[in-house]
Amino acid sequence: MYKIRSGDKSLDLASPVVMGILNVTPDSFSDGGQFSSFQRACEHTDQMIAQGASFIDIGGESTRPGAEEVSLDEELLRVIPLIEYVAKHHDVWISVDTSKAAVMEAAVNAGANLINDVRALQEEGALEVAAKLQVPVCLMHMQGQPRTMQASPEYHDVVEDIKRFFESRIQACIDAGIKRENIILDPGFGFGKTLSHNYELLNRLAEFQELALPLLIGVSRKSMMGNLLNRDTSERLAGSLAGVLLAAQRGGDIFRVHDVPETVDVLKVLLATSHYKNL
Repeated sequence: MYKIRSGDKSLDLASPVVMGILNVTPDSFSDGGQFSSFQRACEHTDQMIAQGASFIDIGGESTRPGAEEVSLDEELLRVIPLIEYVAKHHDVWISVDTSKAAVMEAAVNAGANLINDVRALQEEGALEVAAKLQVPVCLMHMQGQPRTMQASPEYHDVVEDIKRFFESRIQACIDAGIKRENIILDPGFGFGKTLSHNYELLNRLAEFQELALPLLIGVSRKSMMGNLLNRDTSERLAGSLAGVLLAAQRGGDIFRVHDVPETVDVLKVLLATSHYKNL
């Protein structure tokens, strides 16, 4: 299937891989403040890697509904020391979760291998900087902005509308000098989607394989689980794992999660079921 490359690193996506979430923000929807101190963030990173994470996704600005913007200086202060720590101590892929061009450049210079942008490189200078850095990029679909995205999202056809958005952004990346094989797509569960939109998207996820690019899936502890199951964020593990399993069966390649060991186990069971004759 797919293989992504960044400098001298490469990652085979023939089997699904896990991306551990490291939110170093005081207001993240799920683990806000829990890992905002440098020492605790480092310890949590070490733990997720030991548990089987192939990626660590480091973000310094919350993108939950209603989230406030973070200044450039504050975001740099939050993420760069952690990227440097991970790059120094672990042989793992490092993803920077940002929409700011200056943070992208500083992060890659500090050791990040992938740019994960919820705004799909649409902010000022982001596309040009990503093209210059020549690392893989993840383009996420979001209708609206974090402060208002859940106000009244509407689609003609949620899957077809997102596919058209991706086609436009893929072409913009290629035109800017980003290699197609360096592009990953994230349909953006929970970002400007109703509960119905999210489950239709999950059900029809296989349709995105027409774009022939890796899919990054983020359903971990999201409101699509909480609102359906009437569970608080700390009680959404079962729903999150069900979402991962369904998405993996429909072509998901990278799974951005809070609960690394449980997700690794689910994917191992799925893989063993696919290859049981070789066990």
